[in-house]
Amino acid sequence: MRTFNLPDPGEGLVEAEIVSWRVAVGDTVAVNDILLEIETSKSLVELPSPWAGRVTQLLVSEGQVIPIGSPIVVIDDGEHPITGNVLDVDAPGPKSPETPAEDAEPQLLVGYGAKESVITPRPRRGATVAPIIPAAEVHETYTTEQPVSRPVDEPKPTARVDAEPSGDGLPDPGEPDSDFTVPRPILASPGARRLAREIGANLEGIRGTGPNGVITEDDVQRAADEGTARDRRVRLKGVRRQMFNSMTASRAVPQASAWVEADLSATMTLVDTLRARREFANLRVSPLMIVAKAACLALQKHPQLNSSWDATTDEVVLHGDVNLGIAAATPRGLVVPNIKRANTLTLHGLTTALNEMVVTAREGRVRPIDMTGGTFTITNVGVFGIDSGVPILNPGESAILCLGTITRRPWVVGTGADERIVPRWVTTLSVTFDHRLVDGEQGSRFLGDVATILADPALSLLF
Repeated sequence: MRTFNLPDPGEGLVEAEIVSWRVAVGDTVAVNDILLEIETSKSLVELPSPWAGRVTQLLVSEGQVIPIGSPIVVIDDGEHPITGNVLDVDAPGPKSPETPAEDAEPQLLVGYGAKESVITPRPRRGATVAPIIPAAEVHETYTTEQPVSRPVDEPKPTARVDAEPSGDGLPDPGEPDSDFTVPRPILASPGARRLAREIGANLEGIRGTGPNGVITEDDVQRAADEGTARDRRVRLKGVRRQMFNSMTASRAVPQASAWVEADLSATMTLVDTLRARREFANLRVSPLMIVAKAACLALQKHPQLNSSWDATTDEVVLHGDVNLGIAAATPRGLVVPNIKRANTLTLHGLTTALNEMVVTAREGRVRPIDMTGGTFTITNVGVFGIDSGVPILNPGESAILCLGTITRRPWVVGTGADERIVPRWVTTLSVTFDHRLVDGEQGSRFLGDVATILADPALSLLF
């Protein structure tokens, strides 16, 4: 028997939430088969099995938040002898991560991103602890009541049932003659209970539409929607809690902003040209990729905006490469994965990296390593139809560039007698910077160079 402890899938993490189990007690797994999915403060992560064998016990439930290093699953690998009854609920609980057992093996996160293989389920056998069943597989009723153990010769206490029936098929216990009362179980699936906890809903009074009257997630959500006057409480966790903490820390930095309106007509023409080229056929080409390339080029002339503060040495670090972060809004919250050494990529390479980033961010599969080490960030509020904005810094970085919506506007072109007003593709760019590391001139000149490249991409050859 081997106990798998929750590993640290990234840097600086202290806890994670169990999102869903991919296995059940009795299933046979191979090395690198996916056991479960967890949510950290950075992203969703799939944890593969470090051993081959049979799952004998799941030690944590879906929705539970546990510290890194906590035991989560027991696997019978057929090699290590059983030192005790692993299913004995009266046995002492696992030691805390701070006091690991002397013979505990270090847990390594193996098979990161490994493909899922077929898991052959076996019939579940009787055990002291019931297996944890995903909400999607609920085919029976669940209650929170536990059986009461008594000696065989001890008569069972009874409750008074002389009251009128309650109408739900269960008698009203009334005033009991002893300390034993007839429980009124609430039948609900695990998913329904988890959702009720998250939104602060009371399961009592909710009519279940599942098998045998089980309350489902839809029942909980429907009851919450009908009670529109109720307040909802959503626990900060995972990505949203990290976003809360990061943005709070960001406001401790003195920040300044500048913005400019830019003519992107030539950029839009370039985007159309690239979309027609064979090497970009399978990629989504957008103005954002041109903005990203322009920012990388402008940062070469203005390295102060690609810097950070090292408080341990009291030094400003001017980064040689641009680890370009792209702020992405996801259902789980704001994440900012970054493309390592984006300044060294060709336009095609940068477009490929951006496409991959969008897919992984949308699916919540961003690796923790992609969330660390960023040096400069771009946020695109234009996708929401917003003209522009004043973003705040990603902690640890000295600047962030904001791209607004690109729309057709009247624009003055030409000079002298040739001056005229024509419709052009125009956007508003803004930059926010750490005013301790970047002064107003440096920030303004950087923004001006980005606007110049976007107005005439051919001028990028001068950078």
